[in-house]
Amino acid sequence: MNLVLRGVTLFSGEQRDLFVLGTRLVDDVPPAPQVIDARGLIALPGLVDPHTHLREPSEDHAEPAETIASATAAAARGGFTAVAAMPNTTPACNGPDDVQWLLARARAVGAAARVVPIGAVTTDRAGKELADLTGMAGVGVRLFSDDGAAVATPDLLREALLTVKHFGGAIADHCQDPALAGPGAWNPDDNWPTAAETSIVARDIQVAKDTGGRIHLCHLSCAESVELVRQAKADGVHVTAEVTPHHLLLTADNLADGNPAFKVNPPLRHIDDVEALRAGLADGTIDMIGTDHAPHRGADKAKPIAEASPGFTGLEQGLAVVIETMVNIGRLSWADVARVMSQAPARLLHLNNQGRTLSPDDPATLTLIDPSRRAIVSADDTASLARNNPYAGLDLPSPVVMTFWGGRCTFQRGWR
Repeated sequence: MNLVLRGVTLFSGEQRDLFVLGTRLVDDVPPAPQVIDARGLIALPGLVDPHTHLREPSEDHAEPAETIASATAAAARGGFTAVAAMPNTTPACNGPDDVQWLLARARAVGAAARVVPIGAVTTDRAGKELADLTGMAGVGVRLFSDDGAAVATPDLLREALLTVKHFGGAIADHCQDPALAGPGAWNPDDNWPTAAETSIVARDIQVAKDTGGRIHLCHLSCAESVELVRQAKADGVHVTAEVTPHHLLLTADNLADGNPAFKVNPPLRHIDDVEALRAGLADGTIDMIGTDHAPHRGADKAKPIAEASPGFTGLEQGLAVVIETMVNIGRLSWADVARVMSQAPARLLHLNNQGRTLSPDDPATLTLIDPSRRAIVSADDTASLARNNPYAGLDLPSPVVMTFWGGRCTFQRGWR
């Protein structure tokens, strides 16, 4: 595609024309271009989500909660051009063959965003022995996780961190102590206390400090975790952290009537924790946004709350929530949004052709947004197969106008 984006405002604040020649940005008008009047639009580097659940491979072929095709279509609607696929699938992503299957599947279904495999830390995520981390690194994997559970023991975490250190990889940990917040836990004041998170955060930081390995802490939810990360960074520990959009917006008040629609791991917490997360994202203690997109079938969310599946869809409204909670109140600039939603996760995942500056010779991988556009969120207006959307009924920004991945337009809504 040859394209001129006329008068677009870059995330840096500069207003100029962007020129697309095939798959790359160039410094002059390409031959026979399509011209789009982009005045009033902001161009961000294509968004990168370091934490999604695509639900493939799966044993449930009759009624899947999600597929690679549907999830990446939702990602494109949300402005994402790359999504990292967590390995809590059936089977788990244990070795090079599993990685190659996932990449081949993404190609076969014409995925609307780049799919980046995350490898399991332990075989089948069972917490017994390390999976083939080196073999997966050989086919490009640099991030590993037993997401859905923390790495089971400190000695396994130590071994994993030392292994991935050899090739510049990192371990992404789900910080939840099962002895303090076990199956069915959902209440931040009762069965899912902050200690269940902070005890693993503290453990992981200490083991990373001892090994010199890189630890990435998934979906932080409480003030104490933010402070532990802040201190660890001051001490020179190789630690990065993410926060979800839903933990920036929603609170434990949504759980007051025990509504299973708002059950998530870690749970929604109180306003003081929400404020600490926002402050941590604003000052750089928290490095990035991870949506933790977790689609579920309706029947699995409609059970009593202790039995309901935890998690929300998040790809389509992730940017909207960041705009609402951070940009519109002056706590993040558009350059900051590019950093936390594109550049930092691209570095974590070693995506050298994502999260760029939108300069000539960069890939034409970008998201055009209208920051003034708003809409009432509908759970049914989605590309996802799932409807477990915690933002349904809220008036939020609806910013994404066009998404381009390597010059290919993967999403477009009417503009002018």
